[in-house]
This record gives sequence, C-alpha cells and structure tokens, in this order.
Amino acid sequence: MAGSTDSRTEHRDRLLEAILPHVAFDGWTDAALEAGAADADMELIAVERFFPGGSKELATYFSDWADQKMLAALASRDIDDLKLRERVTLAVRLRLEALDVHRETVRRTIAFLSLPGNISRGGKGVYKTVDAIWYAVGDRSSDFSFYTKRALLAGVITTTTLFWLNDDSENSADSWAFLDRRIADVMKIPALRGKLEKVACKLPDPFKILRAARAR
Repeated sequence: MAGSTDSRTEHRDRLLEAILPHVAFDGWTDAALEAGAADADMELIAVERFFPGGSKELATYFSDWADQKMLAALASRDIDDLKLRERVTLAVRLRLEALDVHRETVRRTIAFLSLPGNISRGGKGVYKTVDAIWYAVGDRSSDFSFYTKRALLAGVITTTTLFWLNDDSENSADSWAFLDRRIADVMKIPALRGKLEKVACKLPDPFKILRAARAR
C-alpha cells in the first residue's frame, strides 16, 4: 500500500514539474496541462487520473510540492543550535529558494488563486505552509500563540513572496533583508502575550461576574 502511494506521489510530482514551465507562459490552462503531459511522456488522460480536479488541484498541489521541498531542505540542515527566529527565517527562505526557477509560475499561481472561485484554496495553502513551518522548527504551542503565530507568519510569507517576485537584487539579498524585518515582528508575540496576561490578571473574572449576576 505504501509503495502504491509513493508511486502515485512520484507520478504527480513528475507531471507537475513538467507542467510548471508551461504555466509560466500559458497560466493554469488546458494548453499548459497538455504540453506538460507531453513533456512527461504521459497521455493527457494522466492529468485527469492524478489530478481529477484539473488546474485548481494542480495549483494547490504546487503549494504542497513547495512545502515538501522546503521541509526536505530544512531536514538536511543542522538547526539545533539556531534560535527559533532563525529557524523560521531559514524555512521561509528555503521555500522561496526552491521556487526560484519558477518565479513567473508563482506569479501566475497567485493570480489564479486570487480569482473568486479559488480564494479559499489559496488561503488553505498558506495555512498549511505556516503550520508546516512552525511544526518543523519545533514549535508545539497550543494556546493563544498557536493562532497568532500562524496568522502573523501567513502575513510574512505573503508579503515576502510578493517582494521577492519583484526583487532584482543580487542573490535576492533585498528579499532576505525584508524577510528578517518581518520575522522580527512575528517574534514580538511572546513578549506581547506576556503583557496581555499581566493585564488580564488585573481584570475582573468575567465568569465570576456572570455567576453573581445569575445568583441575583
């Protein structure tokens, strides 16, 4: 069973990777899918077999594919001595580096997933990415910070990706500097949470107030 799953993933990856260069020119169209299938030495029906959802499913899988590239690259690095901020920064950078040869395809994908019927897919893709990053860097929070970290990192990835798409600096140096600044904002959350908790401790217990009101 596992072998069958691995084989299917390999076929899906091969087909996706053959289609991506064509998306850069034709967008997520039937023409791109047909050309990619031909390059992968597959019949067009293979697209329907491995991606029954067509272009929408392929565009979504492109994000999953990038996540896997990022996680594999991160796993090959020794991050034990890195601070949490450095781990998150590295993960985001590795993901963008994996996409470097597909910049125009990324641009086309963002436009495609911004269409009214595709927005939810784009949002889910971003969430899966940030969740994968926080988990991979060792964060196991399950309280207030679980949601705030993911929401803020989603903003970081979105804005950094848009900046990176238009960055012509050498080795994307400006993008990495931009990323560092955005990550610094995310890392302020623990300190902010501590302040909020101190304030909350001084406020009346809302449940106690409700119980007293009901008693009256």
